[in-house]
Amino acid sequence: MRSLGRSLGLGVLMWLIPFVVAFISFPLRGPARPLFESIMAVTVTGSAVVLGLAWLGRVERRPVRDGFLVGILWFAVCILIDAPLMLAGGPMHMSFADYMADIGLTYAGIPLVTTGLAAARSAGTARGAAAPSATAAG
Repeated sequence: MRSLGRSLGLGVLMWLIPFVVAFISFPLRGPARPLFESIMAVTVTGSAVVLGLAWLGRVERRPVRDGFLVGILWFAVCILIDAPLMLAGGPMHMSFADYMADIGLTYAGIPLVTTGLAAARSAGTARGAAAPSATAAG
């Protein structure tokens, strides 16, 4: 990975964006749980795509390997920041198994997205991957 500091900073953003959305939409968690879960899955995936494209614009060599590694790093950052908040000692009082089934599995999609973006760039099929401001259509 080119810059560990930048990768970690984007990893914190990867956690923060869904956290803010979850905080705002938390009243839906009880009465409309499927809607809440869908909002969170879309938010995590969308964040991974946008941040992945921003990160990938600076990768020069081994994009697939580095895409996988940054995805694992972001997954770990999300879990490590979440753990004190969500597990038994935190305000949500979740067991580790419940946490992984409810939240951790959603975070597991992050490396899939970053690796997929990197593979598409490497194959030359994602013109927008090299320049995040460019559109992939056309």
